[in-house]
Amino acid sequence: MAYLLFPLALASFLLLSSLSSVAGGGFDYGDALSKSLLFFEAQRSGKLPADQRVKWRGDSGLKDGFLQGVDLVGGYYDSGDHVKFGLPIAYSLTMLSWSLVEFEKEIAAANQLEYALNAIKWGTDYFIKAHKQPNLLWAQVGDGNTDHYCWERAEDMTTPRTAFKVDTENPGSDVAGETAAALAAASIAFRPYNSSYSQLLLLHAKQLFTFADTFRGKYDDSIPVVREFYRSSGYDDELLWAAAWLFEATDDEEYLKYVVDNSGSLGGTEWAVKEFSWDNKYAGLQILMAKVLKQGGSESYTATLKQYQAKAEFFLCSSLQKNNGYNVAMTPGGLLYFDEWNNMQYVSSSAFLMAVYADYLSPTNSNLNCPEGQVTPHQILQFAQSQADYILGKNPKLMSYLVGYQGQYPINVHHRGASIQSKSVLPAIVGCIQGFEQWYDSKKGNPNVILGALVGGPDHQDQFVDQRSNYEQTEPAIAGNAPLVGLFAKLHSLSQGPGYAAKETKPYPPTIARSPSPVIVNPVEFFHSITNTWYSDKGVKYYRHKVTIINKSGKPITNLKLAIENLSGPLWGLSPTQEKNVYVLPEWLKVLNPNKPFIFVYVQGGLQAKISVISYN
Repeated sequence: MAYLLFPLALASFLLLSSLSSVAGGGFDYGDALSKSLLFFEAQRSGKLPADQRVKWRGDSGLKDGFLQGVDLVGGYYDSGDHVKFGLPIAYSLTMLSWSLVEFEKEIAAANQLEYALNAIKWGTDYFIKAHKQPNLLWAQVGDGNTDHYCWERAEDMTTPRTAFKVDTENPGSDVAGETAAALAAASIAFRPYNSSYSQLLLLHAKQLFTFADTFRGKYDDSIPVVREFYRSSGYDDELLWAAAWLFEATDDEEYLKYVVDNSGSLGGTEWAVKEFSWDNKYAGLQILMAKVLKQGGSESYTATLKQYQAKAEFFLCSSLQKNNGYNVAMTPGGLLYFDEWNNMQYVSSSAFLMAVYADYLSPTNSNLNCPEGQVTPHQILQFAQSQADYILGKNPKLMSYLVGYQGQYPINVHHRGASIQSKSVLPAIVGCIQGFEQWYDSKKGNPNVILGALVGGPDHQDQFVDQRSNYEQTEPAIAGNAPLVGLFAKLHSLSQGPGYAAKETKPYPPTIARSPSPVIVNPVEFFHSITNTWYSDKGVKYYRHKVTIINKSGKPITNLKLAIENLSGPLWGLSPTQEKNVYVLPEWLKVLNPNKPFIFVYVQGGLQAKISVISYN
C-alpha cells in the first residue's frame, strides 16, 4: 500500500517557501537522513542479513539468552559497548516509529521508507522474542561492568552475556511501559504495509502495558546492575506514555481515560520539564495529548487535555528561550545545552518535538503562546533547524557531529567496533586487553567510519575534544540518532523548494576506510505486506506476500525487469523469463504509469523475497 498523501494547504505552502529560503544555507538533509538510519545497521546484534550495508560489521551475540533457555539473539547495542539495555533501546524504537507516524510521506519521498521500517523491525522482532509471557520481559543482555573491562569487537565478545528479566515478583514498570509504547507506535508505522505484523505488535503492547500497570516497580530495583548505566528516575511517565501510544494505535477511549484520570497522580499535568529523553517522557506525552486536543472529538476531557497542552508549551517555550528566564541553557554558538554527558541526545529529541508541534499548529495557522510572546510554526521550525544545522557543521568548530557527513567530523569515536579493524581485514581474534593496548590507546583515527553516528557533542562553551577516551563527547547512542530521522526528513522535505541548492559533500579523508552510502537509482518503490498465514500438515508456516509496485520516477516506464531472490514458492502476477530469478511485467501491461500501483503475490515459508530492479526504459 502506498503512503498516504495529504493536501497542501496555503499555510503549508507559505511555510515551505519561507523555510526553503532558510534551508538555502546548503545542508543536504536527505544525505543526513540516510546516514542517520545507516547507523542503526552498525548497531545490530545477531545474525546480520544479506543486505547489510555496513560491511565492516559481522554476526555477533549469537548465543544471547541461551543460558537462560530463551532466544534473545538480535536487537541493538545501544552505544559504543555491547550491552543490550532494554530501556534506551525501547525509547529509540518509539522515536523511530514516531518519526514514521508523523513524517511518513517525507521519509518515503527521501527514499528512506524501507530502511526506516527495517530499522524498527530489527528492534521490534527482538522485543517480541523478549516477551514470551504476558507478565515477563527480558530487559537486558550483558552486564555493563564486565563489558567495560574489555575493548573488543562484538564479533569477538568474551564477556558474560547474562540476561536479566522483570516479572511479577521483580517488576519493571518503566522498561515494560516503554517497550509497550515502542510496540504500539511501531504497530501504527507498519499498519499500511504489514497488517498482520502490526496486529502482533499491538497485542504485545497491550499485554506489556497491563503488566507494567498491574505490577508496579522500578526496573533498576529488580536489575541492580543497570543502575550505573541507565538508572530510572521513576515509572510514572512511562505508564502514561504507553497508554497515550496505545490510544494513538487503537483509538480506544479507555487508554485516553487512563491518561486523563491519572494525569495528576502520575504527574502528567503536574510536571513541567525542560528535557525529553530515554528516562523522562513527560514532554513527549504532553505533546501527544496536545495533539489529541487539537484533533477534537474528546470534549469531555478538554479541561485535562488543556493542562497537558500548557505543560507541552512550557517545554517548547523553554527550548525557544521565551519562557521568562526558565529556559534551557545555550552555548555561545547557539546549541541547546542540557548535560555534559552526550548532550546531543537531548538536542535531537527537543528539535524533533519542535518539528512535530509545528506540524500540529500549521493546519489551523495557530501560534505557540509563550510568556515572552507568540511564536509561529515557521519560527519553531527555524529554531529546530538551527539545532540540526549546528549538528551538521554550522558551529564554532565548523565540524559535523554526525559522523561521515561532510568533510570534518570526529574520527576517534568511542565505539569498540569502529575503532578496531574489521574481521574481514583482521580475522584473528582481538583479545580483551589487546583491544585496549593496540586500539583504544591508538593515536590514529578509527579504521572504520561509523556513518551517521551522532556523537555526544561539545561542552557548554562549544569546545570538543576528539579523543576516544573522551566518551562524554565522542560516544554515540541510538537514543540520540532516533529523533534525527523525523527531524531530517521534515527539513529535507521543506528544503526542496525554489532556490534550494545542497552543499557539495566534501570527500572523506582518504586514509580512513568507509562504507559508501547507497545510491538510490530505482524508478519504482516496493511495498511488502503479508495478507495471510497458515500451517502445512507438517507444521511449516507459510505466508502469502503481497507486493505493490509504484512508479515514482515521474514518467512512464516500460520493459521493467526485476530480480527476485530468495523465492522458494509460487508467484502470481509477473511473467518469468529464461534468466534465473528474473521476471517482467505481464504481457497485458505495456506501460507502468507514474504513481500507478501494480500488485503481484507469492507464497512461501520463511523470510520475504528480495526484489530489485535490473533494468527499465
